[in-house]
Amino acid sequence: MARVRYGARTEREIAATRTAGARLPDIWSTGVVAVWETDPDAVAAVLPPPLKPTGSPLVRLNISKVDLPGHPLGAGSFAVAAAHGTVEGWYPLVMPMTHERALTGGREVFGEPKKLGEVTVEREGPAVRARLARHGITFAEVRGTVTGELPAPEPSRKTDFYFKFLPAVDGSGFDTGPLLVHCVRHERVRRLEGVTGDVVLRESPYDPVADLPVLRLREITLGEKTSDQSGRVAERVDAQALLPYVHQRYDDPLQVLDAPPEGSR
Repeated sequence: MARVRYGARTEREIAATRTAGARLPDIWSTGVVAVWETDPDAVAAVLPPPLKPTGSPLVRLNISKVDLPGHPLGAGSFAVAAAHGTVEGWYPLVMPMTHERALTGGREVFGEPKKLGEVTVEREGPAVRARLARHGITFAEVRGTVTGELPAPEPSRKTDFYFKFLPAVDGSGFDTGPLLVHCVRHERVRRLEGVTGDVVLRESPYDPVADLPVLRLREITLGEKTSDQSGRVAERVDAQALLPYVHQRYDDPLQVLDAPPEGSR
């Protein structure tokens, strides 16, 4: 009988997948990063327990194009500064990606709030424009002019916080206890340039980032970087405390209950 491809993989095939994942080459991205101060009450409002605000109500917008051979990827992240105990890092509210493959591992393994979207980074001479769009709405955009080279920073260690969970089959909450994940990235930058410009946030019912306005722009940079990442479960979190924030991950919270019509299954 011919190989049934939906059948079980062999132990050798499973081991080969693990080995390939452990020796990925450096993947470089070119992207715009904007950091600004926003309303501290707005930051506090979007943080699920046990995350808490840091001493600075910061937002970080990252819009990048990633040099994947044969499959160039657009990747974005809109995150607020947060702390879990003594660990400070970033809590992403939305992470648009241009390919499904970039969504799957991040959402299922780490609990990243990734969604399919449009991600664009363009440069013409010194002029730079980067944007995130979904459902025909450009909800976050950076426009500016490159002002010159900056010293490349030393390799750094950064932490993102994610919540990993499975909505309950009956719609009542979660099937299992949700987890708080620490995702640690070791980042290297090979080129960095300063940018003078502005950040534009537009109203969107699907991605309401306009609720975290730019009160004082800290910096905009354009850089080339690579990073590796690893995750760990930091703790199990209170399901009832997390439940009011679950809608952040979906365009419509009711979509988790969507089912195909009878007769199509």
